Amino acid sequence: MRRSTSLRLLGLQWDKLLFDCIFVLLLFQPSESCAAEPPEHGTSTDTLILCRACGHEVAFGTDIHFVPSRMALSSRNDTSVGGRRIHVQLFENPHGHQFEVITFRRADVIKHWPADRHFSWYPGFSWTVATCPRCKTHLGWAFQPSSWPDTIPNNKFEESENTFSALITDRILREDYASSLLMTPKSFTS
Repeated sequence: MRRSTSLRLLGLQWDKLLFDCIFVLLLFQPSESCAAEPPEHGTSTDTLILCRACGHEVAFGTDIHFVPSRMALSSRNDTSVGGRRIHVQLFENPHGHQFEVITFRRADVIKHWPADRHFSWYPGFSWTVATCPRCKTHLGWAFQPSSWPDTIPNNKFEESENTFSALITDRILREDYASSLLMTPKSFTS
């Protein structure tokens, strides 16, 4: 007798639980508040790209501009700037050193002229070393059309639609990522 009573009570508890679940599911109607929030400032393509060595502001996420090259050993998509897909290409120099780069329409780097036509990863373009203006770290390379003079004024380079910079991925950093590394947890600030 006691066993049948407990089974009935167990059955009633399951019925109530099932009813509560159905009730919640029927009444719950997703609203706009459940939709994905638009990205906050600093997490979209306007994110600053920094020199990893010193934090100098090198470029904006909006300056990223994919320039494909048949000389790339490989190419992949990455989502490192505010969820935006960016193309990362892998190249190898004549000494066997490999570099993953992202191409930018504009970047605040020092270009070390003269440009060189030899061993260019982008056919039809000459290259020059690009360094950070603050700490002088080698960040990548600046490319200009091979038909141009080997040395050009910086403003001509910056204003042209035919120039770009290829920055090494492990030498740059997103500002929002750098900020997340510097935040102190609230539990430590009492």
